[in-house]
Amino acid sequence: MIVTRSLAFAHAEGAALTFPDVQVSQAGRLLLQGPSGSGKSTWLALVGGLRRPTAGSIEVAGTPLQDLAGARLDGWRARTLGFLPQRLHLSAALTVVGNLALPYLAAGLARDDQAIRHVLERLGLSGLAQRRPHELSGGQAQRVALARAVLLSPRVLLADEPTASLDDAACAAALSLLHATAEGCGATLVVATHDARAARWLMALGGAQTLRLPGATPATQPLRNASQNGLQRPDDGGDML
Repeated sequence: MIVTRSLAFAHAEGAALTFPDVQVSQAGRLLLQGPSGSGKSTWLALVGGLRRPTAGSIEVAGTPLQDLAGARLDGWRARTLGFLPQRLHLSAALTVVGNLALPYLAAGLARDDQAIRHVLERLGLSGLAQRRPHELSGGQAQRVALARAVLLSPRVLLADEPTASLDDAACAAALSLLHATAEGCGATLVVATHDARAARWLMALGGAQTLRLPGATPATQPLRNASQNGLQRPDDGGDML
């Protein structure tokens, strides 16, 4: 579950972002949309505990993020969140298998080679297990990052443009894995995307919500509530893109 209230973030250069209040239940689905610069990646970073908000509160999977810091926050994030960023952050020095072992290290867990093999098979990456990131295509690297995000069956999955570099077949496989993993562990799933294929898939799921971000606003502008600022369910009938 994800609950945010009066959330705001100010960049160092002065651009201020305010976000609608959000309440997504555990195992819920949220489609995050908005123009470039509207704050989609910032919202994901705030909910993932990678940035601190200027104002407001965030509760994720029952934990108020303002109560966590340092090693406690890092450990909570590793055990609770699966994050697929736009910049994949694969370690150039490690093989694909080595990169997939990192979540276990971050969470303080023993490496599970069987689980790593299984997720590689699901995403068609078994033949690439010993390659390093520079030996992968863009789509292959994105699938490796997706495998890393879902490996520990997180309670919340945050995906930032998860299918942008994938062909149709790889897109279908990636979305299928996201859906199956979220369902299997009862995870809340958030997808930020411009990809019409991914948006159609997510909106076809019963009970999915859409959050449309309007972009940077003056710091003095009051935060509008969700109904005013674009948080709606699929049956509201708005355009997806």
